[in-house]
Amino acid sequence: MPTVLITGGHGGIGLGCSKYLASTYRANLVLAGRSLERVRPVADELSAAHDVNVSVLELDTSSMASVRSAATRCRAMLADGEIESLDAIVCNAGVRLNGPVSYNADGCESTFATNYLGHFLLVELLLDCVAEHGRVVFTASGTHDPDTADGRMMGVAADHDAIALANTGKDGSKAISSGKRYATSKLCMILGAYELDRRVRRSGSSVASIAYDPGATSGTGFLREMPKPVQWLAAAPR
Repeated sequence: MPTVLITGGHGGIGLGCSKYLASTYRANLVLAGRSLERVRPVADELSAAHDVNVSVLELDTSSMASVRSAATRCRAMLADGEIESLDAIVCNAGVRLNGPVSYNADGCESTFATNYLGHFLLVELLLDCVAEHGRVVFTASGTHDPDTADGRMMGVAADHDAIALANTGKDGSKAISSGKRYATSKLCMILGAYELDRRVRRSGSSVASIAYDPGATSGTGFLREMPKPVQWLAAAPR
C-alpha cells in the first residue's frame, strides 16, 4: 500500500485528507506535527478505523532544526522498514498569526517560516526518497489574487522578495500586515510548486508537483481566528 506523509495531518483540512486517503485508498500514513501528544491519538484512531499503518513524526515547520531532525527520522523509518515507501509528501500545515510580528529561532518571520520555508526545506531533504510516480502536494491558497473575495479579505500578497519577507518588521521598519504575510507565504508555495515541477521535469523524474486551493473551509483553526463577520460569511449557505 502507498505511504503518504502529511504535515498537520491530525487536524482541520489535513485530518480530512488523512481520513480520505486511509478510507478510500487504504494508504498508510505518516502524520507529522509539533505535538506528538495531539498526533498519537489521531493516528491510533485512524489505524483502528481503517486498518492501515499510521506512524507519527515530530515536526514543527516553523523550526528549520525540527525539519532537519524530522527528515533524518523519516529516512531512518524507511531504512528500518517502519514505513515501506514514501509515495507522497503533503505540505499542509499552516498558520495565520494575528497580532505583532514574531520570529522563529532562526530569526525568520514565523508565518513565512511555518507556511513556506519549513516545507521547502522538508521537500529538499526528502525529495530523493519519494517513490517513482510519487507526488509532492502543497496546500496553497488563492488569497494572493486581488480579483477574488479571499484576496480582498486578506489584503493580497505583498510585493517583497524572500529576504524581505523573512525579515519584515526588523530594524524599526513597518511590518507587513498579518493578512498579507499569510497571502504571500501561500503564494510562495504556489511558485515553489511550479519551480519544483520544472526541476523534476528537467531531471527526468516522474514525481508530480501539485498545488491546490481548498478555499475557505469551516472547522479549521484558520477560520476560528478570523473576525466574526468573516466566520459568519464562511458558514453561510452558498
